[in-house]
Amino acid sequence: MQSKQAAPPFDDGAVTIYRVSNGAAPGDMPAEKPIRLGVLHYHRRTIGVQRRYLALQAQAKLDLLLRCPYRIEVSAQDVAVPTLDGHQYRITDIQVPEDIQPPVMDLTLERLEADYAL
Repeated sequence: MQSKQAAPPFDDGAVTIYRVSNGAAPGDMPAEKPIRLGVLHYHRRTIGVQRRYLALQAQAKLDLLLRCPYRIEVSAQDVAVPTLDGHQYRITDIQVPEDIQPPVMDLTLERLEADYAL
């Protein structure tokens, strides 16, 4: 049995996670409204050549890669706002490495073209 690595210290900053849902009254035009899910501390990671190459093949853009403690309620398409720069990013992918304890998740982020009103 392979031993598990220890999670890195999450001391690079904090990221606030938002779920975007329909905030309109029934029968009204849909209106996207961000709902705050919580705040996670993160460790900023380098986007490797292989990951960047795969993203280019899929015509996706990668702007940031953050490692955070694992939370099941966080999903792709949620919005992340890291303290690093305060910009808003869409979570495009979540990977959960199996060889790290306690469980962590890598959030792949793409900068939003237009920000939500938070």
